Amino acid sequence: MTKEHRSSVAVDSKTVEKVTHVSGEQWIKEGLAIVIVGASGDLAKKKTYPSLLSLFNGYLLPSNVVIYGYARSKITNEQLREKLRPYLDGKAKSDVIEDFLSRCYYQAGDSYGDLASWSALNNSIMTYEQDLKVAKGIDKSNRLFYFAIPPNVFAETGKAIKSECMSLNGFSRMIVEKPFGRDLESCKDILHRLGQYFDEQSLYRIDHYLGKELVQNLMVMRFSNLWMENMFNRNFVQCIMLTFKEPFGTEGRGGYFDQYGIIRDIIQNHLLQVMCLLCMECPNKLDGPESGEKIRNEKVRLLEAMSPVTIDEVFLGQYEGYTDDETITNKESNCPTFAIIRCFINNPRWAGVPIIFKAGKALNERKAEMRVQFKSAPAAETLFGGVEVPRNELVMKLQPGESVYLKSNIKTPGFSSIPIQSELEVKYDTRYFAESSSSNPDAYSRLILDVLRGRSANFVRSDELIRAWEIFTPVLHQIDEENNRPHIYKVGSRGPDAADKFFVEKSGYLRNDAYIWEDGNICRRTTPEEQKSDGAILKVAFEKFATNGRIDLNGFIGAAVNSGEGFKTMAEAQTAFDTIDKDGDGHICFKEFYEFLDTA
Repeated sequence: MTKEHRSSVAVDSKTVEKVTHVSGEQWIKEGLAIVIVGASGDLAKKKTYPSLLSLFNGYLLPSNVVIYGYARSKITNEQLREKLRPYLDGKAKSDVIEDFLSRCYYQAGDSYGDLASWSALNNSIMTYEQDLKVAKGIDKSNRLFYFAIPPNVFAETGKAIKSECMSLNGFSRMIVEKPFGRDLESCKDILHRLGQYFDEQSLYRIDHYLGKELVQNLMVMRFSNLWMENMFNRNFVQCIMLTFKEPFGTEGRGGYFDQYGIIRDIIQNHLLQVMCLLCMECPNKLDGPESGEKIRNEKVRLLEAMSPVTIDEVFLGQYEGYTDDETITNKESNCPTFAIIRCFINNPRWAGVPIIFKAGKALNERKAEMRVQFKSAPAAETLFGGVEVPRNELVMKLQPGESVYLKSNIKTPGFSSIPIQSELEVKYDTRYFAESSSSNPDAYSRLILDVLRGRSANFVRSDELIRAWEIFTPVLHQIDEENNRPHIYKVGSRGPDAADKFFVEKSGYLRNDAYIWEDGNICRRTTPEEQKSDGAILKVAFEKFATNGRIDLNGFIGAAVNSGEGFKTMAEAQTAFDTIDKDGDGHICFKEFYEFLDTA
């Protein structure tokens, strides 16, 4: 590969274009300068630059692309490259990484609104654009600005870009990261900060959940499968659940998290966005240049059919030891780290169907999924001699291990005729991604490419944001003002003890305890005789969280809880783990785990 890593390959001493699905689009034949605002921060280093490398490596950026970082740190181009290199190593071949880094430059500013520094950056980009025109005859160049910065500097940054750094003959588009406020009024303020300088067509508010494979697959699944669309309504669906679980707590980010809580951080944006795509009516365009606005129109229509959440539809939890985080100043904080919320969509399709949002931190596993439970089959228990017949469920796992499975009933194998639950399933890692990860790009890469292509469907429009906050702001203010106390739960558990009862009462969900899905593999519970073996139980719990036969701290907490043990605080779990991890490499094997619990 040459230093320039052009979008071409050499064949028999001739140069032919590398063909991709965007090769025929005009923008990829034009100039492109990408500006990452906040380039020295964690988000830029861990997400933005690696995602751009992924696009570059896949020939999905113009061959002449340049990338400028802007921040307040006083570093050179080479120092920026050295800071980025550890986050890029292993993500492409070394010569491609060096080619990519050679296109990365840096501009320091005294502030994000420093007009002189933005003018200097503009001069650098214009020199690049002039060189393109002279050397290659490319007379149109575009600019993409990625705001990896907090909202309080949006206004000064936007003003400076508008004044000093807009493209003269191509598009200038802005990617903006959350948070988009903490209530309705702060959201409107943030929208105004950039809206006074850029129109809605130039602003792309990114929610990385909308870039996940299973979320992007929703509209194809819903509107290209006859059976699914016909059954997706109040006549067949008992309830819809959207779940997010993390096995770790705030871990040094408590000061930030305590200002928002799990409802603002996860439910009001990520899960609500996914729910909109799962439940919205079909727009009359799902692909192509006109589809973006039509899809977003349907999302807004659905949100308009939802009433504001009331406190009786909310269950709150907080894990033990949450306020031990040194960055949390309010040691009496009622900030929820766990929440269940029930909503309803008041339209002809979904009237009366409970929509359940569930999210939590420091729980027993890492999981994000959409789950649709259908109603019981009519007269099933009578037909099958009084046996409780499990309900069908459609489950779409976003992480870990993307998969889709439909829980269906079949006859028990052998002489019995009792219905048991099995599955029709697609596991993406083995079905599609086994040969190459290139077919499953990360969410940020997908969304950045969408912006370059001018596709807006997977980004949040301003009226959509406002309506989302109108639904959640009243109850959030009530929680804050009345100091509603959350239920306490142990680190590494499934959540507060009372949560399951609240969930079942609000959803009407019927759990089939004879069936479990575990880490992307189907298995059924062991017999009572097999369950008597403590070693077998510990082994199953350990392997659920193990990678290459070893577990880290988060896996240790989850495996311990699954084995019937638990910890009151993260500090207690850390101390126990450090005791076992004698070599200090951050991982333990099953023997160490077994010996610890066997003597606990």
